[in-house]
Amino acid sequence: MPKIKSHIVDWTALNSDHNLHKSPAKGHTHMAKVELDRITVRGLDLCKQVIGQQSFTSYFLFLLTGKQPSEKLILATDATLIAIAEHGLVPSVQAARMTLAAAPDALQGAVAAGLLGCGSVILGASETAGLLLVELLRVSESSGESLDQCAERKLQEIRKSRSALPGFGHPTHKLADPRAEKLLSLAHELDIAGPHIQALEALDRQVEGVYQRKLPMNVSAAIPAVLLDAGFPVGALKGVPLLARTASLVAHLLEEQIRPIGFKLSDAGDEAIEYDGPT
Repeated sequence: MPKIKSHIVDWTALNSDHNLHKSPAKGHTHMAKVELDRITVRGLDLCKQVIGQQSFTSYFLFLLTGKQPSEKLILATDATLIAIAEHGLVPSVQAARMTLAAAPDALQGAVAAGLLGCGSVILGASETAGLLLVELLRVSESSGESLDQCAERKLQEIRKSRSALPGFGHPTHKLADPRAEKLLSLAHELDIAGPHIQALEALDRQVEGVYQRKLPMNVSAAIPAVLLDAGFPVGALKGVPLLARTASLVAHLLEEQIRPIGFKLSDAGDEAIEYDGPT
């Protein structure tokens, strides 16, 4: 009879392997170290070198980069945070206020509800618009073509694919977004306007010819252009509208506790929708 190979694991033999007794390789972080009597953040003593000496915006930038930000980067980031923080009863605010109405004890849940919808249409468009500007600059540099040529070709590709054009068009600001105009004006005043704003301006010049209609630049296009020219890291672009809208949501939720409209918003939604299913 053929001998059947045993599938029983010989743990004694395995445990003799010294590799099993080695500690797993440690990961690393350069963000913070918390000790008994101090907190070190990016190499600085939080209590002795940061608190009372930096604004929150400055500290946010320091956390991102590990470097003390320039005054121009602080001003640019401040301006973009303010520009995107509050814009009325937009979907994120409605979601947050209705959530708090349903769960008054869950402020954190209501804030999270307002942020979870951050995507390519609302709030997240700043990131996708910024990546588009980065791509235009890369293609222009590698091909030797002008930004206008690259912008026209990219717009044709976007339109042909029926994809959304990030940073252009707005349901309310149909002629021009005053926030975008102010941010770009401020960038020129601060002398930080550079290649990313040039790429955005090239898109703005070409968009009407490609789409055969006026699509005004909105704040989600201006934010990344200004930030990237000021030296903001591209990988954190989505964090700016998230951080800004968090502040606004907390304010809306405080008002919701005092002047509740969450259920009114829910009722208005119900009244606006007509049932057309089987009876």
